[in-house]
Amino acid sequence: MRKLLSVLSVAAFATLFIVACSKSTKESVASIPQDVLNQISALGFSPDNVVAEDGGYIVEGDIFLSPKDLTTLKTTNRLIVANEEQYHTTNLVAAPRSITVSVSGNVPAAFSSAVDAAIARYNAENLTISFSRVASGGAINIRIVNTRQYIASAGFPTSSGDPHNEIKYAKTYSTYGVDFMTTVLAHEIGHCIGFRHTDYMNRSYSCGGTGGNEGASTVGAVHIPGTPTGPDPNSWMLACLSATTNRPFNNNDKTALNYLY
Repeated sequence: MRKLLSVLSVAAFATLFIVACSKSTKESVASIPQDVLNQISALGFSPDNVVAEDGGYIVEGDIFLSPKDLTTLKTTNRLIVANEEQYHTTNLVAAPRSITVSVSGNVPAAFSSAVDAAIARYNAENLTISFSRVASGGAINIRIVNTRQYIASAGFPTSSGDPHNEIKYAKTYSTYGVDFMTTVLAHEIGHCIGFRHTDYMNRSYSCGGTGGNEGASTVGAVHIPGTPTGPDPNSWMLACLSATTNRPFNNNDKTALNYLY
């Protein structure tokens, strides 16, 4: 199995780095109870390469599901299995709203700049949701963690319309280029406000290797009208990217953001 780096595990092939959302192993999946894997699958997420983390589970490389999520996420919206379009989850953030973002503890200056840059990317779109950085207690808190299981992870909005409250970012990768870290953080914020991977139905599009459908069941991958039915090679919500990639919002991303917010 190719060893991947997350948004995101870092694998080097000569000078090429492929960045995926996780480098989960078959052993990690084997340690997870089958009934949990069944719940994950029933909710529309792939049960492959699941990582146990902080009392919950990371699926699709960078999406955190708590035990409560496994029993309360809605299962009424069918996935639209197509090409690389934009998709949102069943739950979205209630708007209009200002969302505060904080960072736990001391972080490298470049990482702090990447947080500000990710916030600025969203605010430049003049959406009905906006973001502002606060010293602590943000509606979304970014926490540096000691792990090599993934680079970053986040969850989806709550049923009450709040964004997912935490982004975890691996310390090992907190000194990468500012553009890379900005792209990763903007991607994870995207999950927090309800976006799924653009290529959820075929991870090989951005990750390489054999195709893998992240979720082919009945939850939280609702097509966003106006986004293309063909491949979108530059979307900020693609599952994987290179270690030097910079993905500001492209026109299709902006269409998706403006449709939802």
